Amino acid sequence: MTDTKLTGLALALVMALAGCGSDDDAKAQVASTVQSETADEHGDHDAHGEEEKEGDHADGDEHGEGEDGHDDHDDHGDEDGGDVVKLDAAAAAEAGIVVNTAETGNIVETVSLPTELRFDADRVARVATPVSGLVSRLDKGEGDKVRRGERLALLSSRELAELKADFLTAKSAENLAASSLVREERLFADKITSEADLDAARAALVSARVAREAVENKLHAVGISDAVLNGLTDAPDGALANAAILAPIDGTVISRSVSVGSSVEGGGEALFVIVDDSRLWADIAIYKADADKIAPGQSVILRTRDGADAARGEIALILPVIDEATRTGTARVIIDNPDGRLRPGQFVTAEIAIGEGGRILHVPANAVVEVEERASVFVPVEGGFAPRPVETGSSRDGLTEIRRGLSEGERFVSEGAFTLKAQLEKDAFGDGHAH
Repeated sequence: MTDTKLTGLALALVMALAGCGSDDDAKAQVASTVQSETADEHGDHDAHGEEEKEGDHADGDEHGEGEDGHDDHDDHGDEDGGDVVKLDAAAAAEAGIVVNTAETGNIVETVSLPTELRFDADRVARVATPVSGLVSRLDKGEGDKVRRGERLALLSSRELAELKADFLTAKSAENLAASSLVREERLFADKITSEADLDAARAALVSARVAREAVENKLHAVGISDAVLNGLTDAPDGALANAAILAPIDGTVISRSVSVGSSVEGGGEALFVIVDDSRLWADIAIYKADADKIAPGQSVILRTRDGADAARGEIALILPVIDEATRTGTARVIIDNPDGRLRPGQFVTAEIAIGEGGRILHVPANAVVEVEERASVFVPVEGGFAPRPVETGSSRDGLTEIRRGLSEGERFVSEGAFTLKAQLEKDAFGDGHAH
């Protein structure tokens, strides 16, 4: 009660005592005055409370308008307050969106190691010329496909011409010796010549045959076939000097070091290098920590930098040496490359199966995408599809382990996750949000 009201109450009491005829009347008047003052005080207090309540309500309304009036959320909405790609069933089917149920299964335990692709050393040919001469013609160049026996270049070789001439001379001498022997045998039968003359004719034929075979072997050594030798007698002028350089294997010319008019030495450096890349070696670098896990016969998937499946095979052998510079061993996988898609010198990752894992929840690897820098899968929600963050584990054979974020039996997008991600980013960009 305020000082002013106390003073008024005291005056009322004095006046009541002075003007009232009895004590009872005075007491009644004083009680009435006190009750009136108390009521006034309570009225003032209640009015003040109502003002505070009205102010609180006004503040609350103003705050609510600020929360509702400011657009802090995307137009997408979602199952957990995130984004939703709005798609009905028909539009989803047209976009190639496939929904499946999450299941558990076995994923093989793997280890991933760096790998370099190399030419199969048994399928590389370094072609030199066995005779000296001048290059008179080039038939193949770098990048050309060749078949075994196909001509790469033609030389004009004095050395070869001399060998062929020696062969023709030896062949003629052999033929003459054979004719002489026939004549001596006939004369001996007619008792016209002696046995000594017959033996001499036989010895001359043997000697001539040996001489011819010696020259023939020299010609075979420089790549001249029997078919060529049999046609030497009818060869045109100047043909004896022609030396063809032939491809010893099927493959591709990757190097040529001569040009027309070049002088080459027999048995010198390779003039052509041919490789058959239809089969390659994949050399896997084995670190010390993984050495005990790797063994011949284990299955291997080779993956490119973007994770795509490049080739499959198994470990054929483990080289019994350690690289002194890198302190790594080498496991080799022999892989077929019929279309030439893989290139020697290319680096890939070898995913090696080293054991069976337990049953785990897994989804197709392409069902997992990165949304707002978090691995996520899309799940169907009312009106469309929403990304859900997940924790992933190992991957194998196109499957990725899901450790957290998705449960067995839940529905998720197994195909088309990248399409949904692209649409989500497109919508976010249009709304001016950064995701």
